[in-house]
Order: sequence, then C-alpha cells, then structure tokens
Amino acid sequence: MEKLSPEARADQFIRDEKQFQLGFLITEQSHPKTRGLSDALARNTAEGLEMLYSVDEDIPPVLERVIGSEPFEKLAASIRKSLLTGGRIIFSGCGATGRLAILLDAANRRFWTELFGLYPSLKEKVGGWLESTGAVMTGGDYALVKSVESFEDYAAFGYRQMAERNLTADDTVVAISEGGETSSVIGTIHAGLDAGARTHFLFNNPAPLMAERIVRSREVIENDAVNVIDLTTGPMGIAGSTRMQATTIEMLVAGSAFELALAEAAREKLAEDELRLLGVGGRTPKRTAEEFRALLARLRSAENLKTAADYIDFEAAIYDKGGRVTYFADRAMIDIFTDTTERSPTFKIPPFRADNDTVSPAPWALVKDPANDSVSAWKSILFHTPNCISWTPGEYRQMGAPESIAADPPKIGVEELYRFQIGNEPDASRTEVTPNAAVALLLGDEARVHAADAWRRAYDSQTEEYQTKAVLAIGPSAPNTDGFGRAFFIDVDLPKTPLDLFGHLAPKLALNNISSATMGKLGRLSSNWMAHVAASNKKLIDRSIRLASELGGADYRTAAVEFFRTLDELEKLPPAERGTVSPAARAAANLRKRNGEARE
Repeated sequence: MEKLSPEARADQFIRDEKQFQLGFLITEQSHPKTRGLSDALARNTAEGLEMLYSVDEDIPPVLERVIGSEPFEKLAASIRKSLLTGGRIIFSGCGATGRLAILLDAANRRFWTELFGLYPSLKEKVGGWLESTGAVMTGGDYALVKSVESFEDYAAFGYRQMAERNLTADDTVVAISEGGETSSVIGTIHAGLDAGARTHFLFNNPAPLMAERIVRSREVIENDAVNVIDLTTGPMGIAGSTRMQATTIEMLVAGSAFELALAEAAREKLAEDELRLLGVGGRTPKRTAEEFRALLARLRSAENLKTAADYIDFEAAIYDKGGRVTYFADRAMIDIFTDTTERSPTFKIPPFRADNDTVSPAPWALVKDPANDSVSAWKSILFHTPNCISWTPGEYRQMGAPESIAADPPKIGVEELYRFQIGNEPDASRTEVTPNAAVALLLGDEARVHAADAWRRAYDSQTEEYQTKAVLAIGPSAPNTDGFGRAFFIDVDLPKTPLDLFGHLAPKLALNNISSATMGKLGRLSSNWMAHVAASNKKLIDRSIRLASELGGADYRTAAVEFFRTLDELEKLPPAERGTVSPAARAAANLRKRNGEARE
C-alpha cells in the first residue's frame, strides 16, 4: 500500500482521532507558576527548582477535600470489604499510573513480608493479606522499564489484562488515569464491571468536562456502578507531564484509602497487642495530609533547595559532556526506576537497553541493585515473579488489534524483561564513556545501616571502575556517608505508614523535580513545555503537534503536516540517532525556520 503524504496523514489524524486531541484538558495546559521555567533554570538552578516545587502546593487543598468526601469513604469501604472477604485489590494504570499501581502492590507485599518475618504468628490470622493486592500495568510489567508503543490506545488490551486476573465480586478494582481518558485503563474498568467487582476510577481532570468531551470517559464516568474520584489539582509543573502532581495526589489518595481500610479490617481480625505490631494506631488520612504539607515545606527549605540545586548541577554537567549516571539503591529501587524510566518519553532521551541490544544508545541514567543478579532484583522490587504478556498473533486479532501489531506482536514477555540488567552483572556501558558517576540513593537510615554490611560491600565492589562516586541521601538525620564520595543530603522526615507512603513520596517529589530541572538545564524544556516529548501513541502525537504549534507559531493543521513530514525525515536517520531526536522539537524548529524565512 502506498504511503500517505504528510498532508493526508495530518488530515486523517485531525478527522479520525478527535478523541485523542486533548488540548482542552487541564492536565495538558501550561501552569502560570512555571512560565519561563527554562530561563529561570539557566539563570539560577535553585530559582527554577523553587518554581517547580511551588506547583506541588496545589495538591494539599484538593487532598484534604477528597479524603473527607463520600467517594473516598466508598473506596476505603470497598477495600476493607475485600480484605475481610478474601477478595483482592487490583490497581490498574498506564505509564506513570501503571508504575504507581505496581508500587502500591509491591508496598503492600513488602509490608507483610517484613512483618511476617518478624512476627510469624500474625500469618495465622491475616496471612492472606500479603497476596491481597495486584497490579495491571498497560503492557505488563515489561512497561515498567520501557514504554510499549501504542498499547494504551486499545481498551481491549486493558480489558484482557484485567480479565486474566479472574476477578470475582469480592474484588476491588482501582483504575488510575492521570487524564481520565486512557483507553487501556478504561478497558480495565469494563473488565471489572463485567466481573461484578467493585470498581473505582481516579483521575485528574474535571469529571463533567471529561464526560462532555470524551466518549470512552463518559461511558464509565456516568455509569452508576463506577465510583468516580476527581483529583483535579490544575496544570502540571511542566505542561502535560502528569508523572508529577497528578501521580503524587493519586498515590496519596489511593494509598491513604488502602491504609485506612487496612486499619479498620485489622481491628476486626487482631487483638490490641497484635494491632500495635502493625503500626496503624492513630494513622488517619487527615494525619497523612498534614504530614504531606510538612514534607512539602521541608523540601522547599533554603538548605534543601541548595542541596537539590547542587545535585542538579552535578548531574547536568555529566550529561552535558556526554557522560552517564548509574544509581545504586536498596529500598528506593522502584522509586528511582519510575523516575528514570519516565525521563525517556518525557524528554526523548535513550530508554533502558536490553543486554542483547547492540544498536540503541546506552541510557543516560540507569538504576542497579548491587546485591542481587537481575532476575533476583526484579523479584525483590515486585515481591513476585513479573507479570508479562506473551499474546499470540491470533489473540491480538481476536481483540481487534491492527494488523501491524498482530502480525508482529511486541516482544514483552518475562524473558525479554530479564534482559534488562538492573542487577550486579558486569555492565561496561556504564563506564565506557567519561565522565561517569555512581550515585548511591539512600533513604532514611540506610546510609548508617549500610555502613559496613553486605549491601555496602556489594556496592563498593560494583563501583570500583567509576570515575566519580556520590551519595544522595533523603531522610530525617545526617547520614554516615564515609566512603560514598561527594555527599548530598536532603533533610526530611519520613513518617512510617504501612505502605511506607513517605518513603515513596519523598524520593518521588525530589527525583521528579531534580530530573525535570536537570533536563531543563540541558535545553530539553521551552519555558515550561516538554520541547523534546516522544510520540509513541495517539495522545502523544496530539501533544507533539500542539507543542510544534505553540513553539513554531503555526496553526494546528500546519503543525500536524510538519510533524508527519518530520517523521518521514527521521526515518532516514540511523536507528541510534533516530531514537534521541524528538519529532516535536524538530517540527517546531522547522516551522520557526520557515516562518523566519517568510518574514525575510
């Protein structure tokens, strides 16, 4: 079949994909607090970082309203009922929310694994709660490290992934979508409804707007069987980067509801002395909201802003010279994984690379577990064998997938996931270029605990070849950083909760803002827009066109034509180079050049 011209593809996209043209969404808008962000970062790193952190202050008022609402109480009651009846709580999401779903599941499993290790007698009463949670991420657990192109565009894929969990009426489905329109996540909702499970939908745009403008969203928002929780906080700190404020409030609301339900269910199952072992006494959503406000204030303190700014300058200088950073972690593995994975589509930098990939460029940043091989490291992160997808061409065709997918299904099975070496296997790519740095990211008292234990010995052995060493410590007291190299200490409290919410929130907030500011200093932002966004699905194609329109000074159709013309140009580049060039950024540059020539 003859390939359509850029003009024809642009007209086809504008005509046929209106449900993916999402410029009207609040989460796709530019936030007034961060306008001029790229210039501010160029002037002074701490100034730009303060602008980014200021947007997180939009979260507490919404959080406090939501945790006092009937939909929140309904979510908590549903989770409590599932715990008491032997049902499961299955979180679902895509991209950043898919990684959040995996994090919530893993956090529950870690809590019970560690608690049963200390107090085996508890297993007799609540042993099943370790397996009470699950996660469905669009594209399977493989997508934790690398986006699966176009998967989120198909509700049938999400439906099948959720249906494969064999849901019952005792289960609770918690579907999370930053925009509220992700097709695959909506598919998981329909699977939950068809199975009779109690089904909830968390998202970050006004529900009436979504129901009015997006058909697939309307079908679930206006379904009385779906408990809708609107978490709209406003635009993101970087336009469209929903890995930031949207996912933060989703973690807080879903996590707080789970912890409230857990405390209430535990009171029906355990004696008072056993309850104390769980640490749920006095733990309420209101207290979590108050502690979150305190966390934001500490992160924005002068000393913490200076530390984070110094670290941003440190990491940006390495990338600016073509170097690489490798994080080493223990408890923070999943948090660093989430941030480093999301840098690739957000800023169009090389994604993680499988060990048999000799063509793609190595990622700028990677995270490794120095104490385990990769297979063990994956199980240590997830607390179960990874849930991956190996559907056949026939199965894709049954779901109505386009022939381009069915004829050559994506290779996203567990064996492919294991090819991403996040463990202690030798990896020459991390030190083959200079500068290079090994950064230990340690939480709470880990720097003290790991002063001379097996993890520290493994870390020392793994980092002998690195040019520079550093430690980024996040916690409540100055750690022992002897031998870790240059030290960066972010001084914050990490209140203990069953899901260790603050042990995940603190590194999330710090890393999201640090990595965004770092990319801004490297020219990958224009004001507060993602100038180098990837375009791996229909939603991101629309975002790329809008970005080219905004930065190139053209109307939407002109920008769309230029975008598809740019895609044709990029096909002629070598694969390694093509993987790091943003079609949106190049289309915008082409439009600016053409506009300049026209004025001349």
